[in-house]
Amino acid sequence: MRNPMTPFLNEFSISVATVNGSGSQSANLILLRSLFNMGLPVGGKNLFPSNIAGLPTWFNLRVSERGFVGASDHHQIAVLMNGQTWEEDVASLPSDGLALFNSDLGIPFDGDLISVGIPCTTLARAINPKLARLLTNTVYVGALAQLLGIEQDALQGALNHQFSGKEKVIDINLQAVESGRQYIQSLGLDSPFRVERRDLVGEKILTDGNTAAALGSIWGGVSLLAWYPITPSSSIPEQIKHYLPLLRRKEGKATYAVVQAEDELAAIGIILGGGWAGVRSLTATSGPGISLMAEFAGYGYYAEIPTVIWDVQRAGPSTGLPTRTQQGDLTFVHHLGHGDTCHPILLPGTVEECFEFGWKAFDFAERFQTPLFVLSDLDLGMNPWMTEPFPYPDLPMDRGKVLSEDDLDAIEDWGRYKDVDGDGIPYRTLPG
Repeated sequence: MRNPMTPFLNEFSISVATVNGSGSQSANLILLRSLFNMGLPVGGKNLFPSNIAGLPTWFNLRVSERGFVGASDHHQIAVLMNGQTWEEDVASLPSDGLALFNSDLGIPFDGDLISVGIPCTTLARAINPKLARLLTNTVYVGALAQLLGIEQDALQGALNHQFSGKEKVIDINLQAVESGRQYIQSLGLDSPFRVERRDLVGEKILTDGNTAAALGSIWGGVSLLAWYPITPSSSIPEQIKHYLPLLRRKEGKATYAVVQAEDELAAIGIILGGGWAGVRSLTATSGPGISLMAEFAGYGYYAEIPTVIWDVQRAGPSTGLPTRTQQGDLTFVHHLGHGDTCHPILLPGTVEECFEFGWKAFDFAERFQTPLFVLSDLDLGMNPWMTEPFPYPDLPMDRGKVLSEDDLDAIEDWGRYKDVDGDGIPYRTLPG
């Protein structure tokens, strides 16, 4: 047991308990990145319900200069912003833990823990009454920053990253941070939990697997994206849509097409059409969407059409448990279709591999002329992870066995599905 009087320096876990839909995710990511900007290894896990708003949500943040940043079941600090879970959140803390709570909730704090009440809502309303619901979260970021000793430059950098290009948003959130800082200063408190700058993250970056997959896909030459929204895969198409206009234009014109389809059946139909036409095409979905894609997946397998399907796995069928992670689709996806289908599958285990497989998936799909699946999961895809910068893919694209018009003129008896080399892969042509 650690002596309660011994400071927790660069080694503790924080649980932030809020309400889903309150805008807390931005505040929590700012807090996480602030610690990362101080050169400290960090990890974050978002636990959120399936509804849009109203139910409890938690963000668990761990900082460890020893590099132990996996999710912890035991937290030393709790930020209490939700009256629904107040008692269980307080009960989860150890005897030497610290509770920072929104005193505007009007719930008396009982117990021997170190407790700090701060009127987050009142302070936020004083800044901007219309945005008070959102700014309330940034106030507790400022309060924690003051209690823990987070440097203002690190916090400023995190704000700039989170709200890049939105100067007015950055400015008003800075006001909320400063309000939280000043309130803690007025209390004259000393916290046993402190952070100090270290140089332990090197050149690492902080991102999630879905963003890495999106960037890898763009570097792999994706030119057609068709998708239907489904948690936890939606941020792959959303990030592709964000970056394509920045990276894939020629003479001012887009060199890509993005289609939000009416359902998952249409999405896979569109990308199979693109693959047949010679376009590098992609969709992203999760287990229930995969179920709907079965017939088209079998068709793509037998017609030997290259395309890429990202399955970011979650728990349960249909509506199921879309905000909980699972890795249960492997056998299902491998044999998706009707008959002896055996789809090739890539299984990323890290954020780096999400990027790598993002571009390699197209090479494999076209080399083997088949739909190719990549199986990620919610935990890897949606949570922030530390990772090495992604290496630039400097290999030429592998388009597989594609014949040009001149090639066809030199062949007397060509057939689309003739296995002339004995490798099980025929030559194909592109329409037009």
